[in-house]
Amino acid sequence: MNKTVVAGGAGFIGAHLCEYLIGQGRKVLCIDNLSSGDLNFISHLINHPNFSFVQHNIVEPLDSITAEIQIDEIYNLACPASPPHYQADPIGTTLTCVVGSVNLLELAKQHKARILLASTSEVYGDPLKNPQHETDRGNVNPNGVRACYDEGKRCAESLFFDYQRVHGVSIAVARLFNTYGPSMLADDGRLIPNLINQQLQDKPMTVYGDGKQTRAFCYIDDTLSGLVKLMASTHAGPVNIGNPVEHTVLEIAELISALLDQPATLEHLPLPADDPRQRLPDITRAKKWLSWEPQTNIVDGLQATISYFSEQQKLNSVSGEVA
Repeated sequence: MNKTVVAGGAGFIGAHLCEYLIGQGRKVLCIDNLSSGDLNFISHLINHPNFSFVQHNIVEPLDSITAEIQIDEIYNLACPASPPHYQADPIGTTLTCVVGSVNLLELAKQHKARILLASTSEVYGDPLKNPQHETDRGNVNPNGVRACYDEGKRCAESLFFDYQRVHGVSIAVARLFNTYGPSMLADDGRLIPNLINQQLQDKPMTVYGDGKQTRAFCYIDDTLSGLVKLMASTHAGPVNIGNPVEHTVLEIAELISALLDQPATLEHLPLPADDPRQRLPDITRAKKWLSWEPQTNIVDGLQATISYFSEQQKLNSVSGEVA
């Protein structure tokens, strides 16, 4: 059986993807340098006969870890996705997006494998219209603090399509919108884990700006099904994978507060540089090409995510008492 390579497979989405693929009977090679991934996310897979893990930075050559295997699928999820993580090492983020993509594309060319890029809604920047369609060219600040990620992913997309045109590589480009769910890091820095953990710890909920900026939140199970369907298709994309329901930051804070049945105290901080005011996917392509659309509503998704973080807090409390 040929293997599926999941680069960034110890990250939030990557670990869920590895688990899903193993459950489908696939053999999986997980590659991650653990800069923002966590071995705890894949610890239950380590001893599975169809799973292997290599700690490696995809910016470095891959020959030594792929020489003895045959590969037919590659998922490129290797890049920190939250602003605090990708801005911590902006040069490393750009190199991961660009040099890392070249290394994986060369691997796909060598093995005649289909390769999928987990791109991002951030390629649209601060959008000029709402919702965002794949034909939109984006409104990105090329030298701002978010450019390492925004422009890095835009360049990665360019490389993918050039490898298709020049070398005939079978590619798929998914533009992921905000994904959330169990197994996110508590210090991830993104909206939903931030607000849930602040509320669980009786801390003020941080809201940047006036809180009226909008986001579209896609539950992890729905994102996974979109990725897998795109990989199984013949479409190159790009394809938006996200939930076409728009919520303001304030609405999410109020909903989390209501689900936890405790009043919220909001702390308003200045809006970060280049933070987009709107984010909403047009998923017409995904519906037409993949017969895909999200199945999980925001209440059910948040309840599952809150349950996960509540359990983690209890475990941390017990371990702290034992220590």
